[in-house]
Amino acid sequence: MTSTVPNAIEHADAQQPPITMFGPDFPYAYDDFLAHPAGLGQVPATEHGAEVAVIGGGLSGVIAAYELMKMGLKPVVYEADRIGGRLRTVGFEGCDPSLTAEMGAMRFPPSSTALQHYIDLVGLETRAFPNPLSEVTPSTVVDLKGESHYAETLDDLPQVYRDVAGAWAKCLEEGADFSDMNRALRERDVPRIREIWAKLVEKLDNQTFYGFLCDSEAFKSFRHREIFGQVGFGTGGWDTDFPNSILEILRVVYTEADDHHRGIVGGSQQLPLRLWEREPEKIVHWPYGTSLAGLHEGGEPRPAVTRLNRTAGNRITVTDAGGDIRTYAAAVFTAQSWMLLSKIACDDSLFPIDHWTAIERTHYMESSKLFVPVDRPFWLDKDEETGRDVMSMTLTDRMTRGTYLLDDGPDRPAVICLSYTWCDDSLKWLPLSANERMEVMLKSLGEIYPKVDIRKHVIGNPVTVSWENEPYFMGAFKANLPGHYRYQRRLFTHFMQEALPEDKRGIFLAGDDISWTAGWAEGAVQTALNAVWGVMHHFGGESDPTNPGPGDLYDEIAPVELPED
Repeated sequence: MTSTVPNAIEHADAQQPPITMFGPDFPYAYDDFLAHPAGLGQVPATEHGAEVAVIGGGLSGVIAAYELMKMGLKPVVYEADRIGGRLRTVGFEGCDPSLTAEMGAMRFPPSSTALQHYIDLVGLETRAFPNPLSEVTPSTVVDLKGESHYAETLDDLPQVYRDVAGAWAKCLEEGADFSDMNRALRERDVPRIREIWAKLVEKLDNQTFYGFLCDSEAFKSFRHREIFGQVGFGTGGWDTDFPNSILEILRVVYTEADDHHRGIVGGSQQLPLRLWEREPEKIVHWPYGTSLAGLHEGGEPRPAVTRLNRTAGNRITVTDAGGDIRTYAAAVFTAQSWMLLSKIACDDSLFPIDHWTAIERTHYMESSKLFVPVDRPFWLDKDEETGRDVMSMTLTDRMTRGTYLLDDGPDRPAVICLSYTWCDDSLKWLPLSANERMEVMLKSLGEIYPKVDIRKHVIGNPVTVSWENEPYFMGAFKANLPGHYRYQRRLFTHFMQEALPEDKRGIFLAGDDISWTAGWAEGAVQTALNAVWGVMHHFGGESDPTNPGPGDLYDEIAPVELPED
């Protein structure tokens, strides 16, 4: 059992085909596209060496730049902060360099198949992540309303937790055709996926997650809804998502995005950093040994973009923080979309007005974390009276909400994520310094584990992040509110530009907040590949007929379109 509350069906049949996060909105096989020996496509030789601005050096920007470089174009990457975006791995001052903290993305589902392509490409290893009640988590403590329950499996928890698990399974089955959709996604049965999803989008676009639960007879009990909100499924409590669209949650459970997570050994930021330095074996125009780093002066991206505007010939002109002005035939924008409203001076003519509206209405979730380094995984010590672990992965309704225990062996220094929170729970930490946060967290955990002196094991200063306070992010990830489906569709489909006026083409949106699976690195990868196809098409290029790209199959798999009137 890997979920606090399991999905509606157990996947005991090992012969079932694996699922992928291509999802119900746009069931395109990005993993097959990437694995095909024909490659992603080509541009005319007359365009080789043409510069393309790539704004944002997170995972989406680096992948877009890497694939454009392989086609023979010259990506010029702009980055305001550091390569990696929300794949941000940091160390602890004065501690062993092997001790790291994942300030952003830290766990990835096996269904992230396009992401896995790049993880494998750069030679990174993954290992199971210790989520609540997962097989690699020695024990979990659920602490609600001052009462704690110790568990190694779901069956160790009181009956009410199993009742809640059953209610969630029934709710999904009755309200969202879970088994039928899961089967269609596994079999990549596109017509059936579209048939099921079209009805659900029309029915549920105006429904919140909480409203969906309330409409289910299985969740008629407020107590069950309360426990589900605080304990949830997969990674833990989901009550901070209760105001969001239920469609967002269905995308997560359909694609098993919250199951069987794995972390990247040594830190997730290695992925974009290694891609930045990687010299592709198959590359057009550029000599063997070319890398993204090699195409940039000093091996570093250009500084932050401060202005974007259109100039004659439908070109995109970029001004950076150093005052340099460059003009491009095409650009890919992968930074957080609100940057276009605040940090970057933009012409209204960059996008159609409907797309500006969608950008303005994008709803972002706040998120905070705090990590401390400790001398060893002391939590594996046994309590002499009970024989239980002295401390466990912890889910609670106290300020900390989620506490994760991360070790690399019994005799090595380890790391504790003392608290991982979202939305209102994250905002509660915002005024506090790292040390002030740690003091509150230690107090809360001390009430759950009165026999454990966590402080005596701490060997360095805490590190923390509040993504809503990060100047180049202003939030952790997009999460649509009810009624936002149309806005998301506009942003996701922006790479298809033939229907746009000529003076609105040439700049392509990408990044996980443009995807249907925001908050997941897979969405960053998929939208990067969409943008690569769009840029290739813009330059007069095409995919190999044996490996059609996302734009080539668009008419068959385009997201459901809801009426505007």
